[in-house]
Amino acid sequence: MEISHLYELGALESSYWWHVAKRQMITSMLKSQVPPPNLLVEGGIGAAGNLQSWQSIGYTVQGLDCLDESIAFAREQGIENVSVHDLHQPWPVKENSAGAVVLLDVLEHLADPVIALEHAARSLTPNGKIFFTVPAYPWLFSDWDKRLGHFRRYTRSMMQDQVKQAGLKLETLRHWNAFTLPAAIVLRIIRRLRPSSRGTEFPRVSRLMNHALLGAAAMERKVGPMVGMPCGLSLVGVITR
Repeated sequence: MEISHLYELGALESSYWWHVAKRQMITSMLKSQVPPPNLLVEGGIGAAGNLQSWQSIGYTVQGLDCLDESIAFAREQGIENVSVHDLHQPWPVKENSAGAVVLLDVLEHLADPVIALEHAARSLTPNGKIFFTVPAYPWLFSDWDKRLGHFRRYTRSMMQDQVKQAGLKLETLRHWNAFTLPAAIVLRIIRRLRPSSRGTEFPRVSRLMNHALLGAAAMERKVGPMVGMPCGLSLVGVITR
């Protein structure tokens, strides 16, 4: 991740619809399946807004990230159990201790996500779960992904294969963020026709649009698990041992 992107993330993740909606979705899943006060380990903490939120509702949290700046963000928010760590290496987490591991838009950044999943699984209690999101559709891969440090975007079968290779079980897998897919397709086409030298800034929206997108995400969050979304910019799922 570009350092400038990390600082932008720190400024936006408490209010920008994408970060808020994703955090709300995962928090709802966590509370229903692995409620606090379980140990929750997040791999790839970014600006640590998620960890701070989960700590505030009663989870014991631990965070791992490859960037010193991410660790500094976490400690500024009062989160002490964080460390600089390469997720490809054995995790500094006691085996069979974590009720939940969270990997939000992380696996696509890893050269070998299977190894990271294996390490994550070792930290889980027998009933523990890995919660994850990844970007969907390899055909949408663009310069934006490259600048973000992505190795890949995912299909359902790619995710299923990686979980199987790690010796784990995919409990649930579905699409998320269907409501912005048409706009994303148009934007990718424009960027391929007219490449931009801009960095990894999040597309700005008005306060009214931000509110509307949060409302659309809330509706999808309620309906999606019941009907199964046929499409969406991301995949979200749960993995067990």
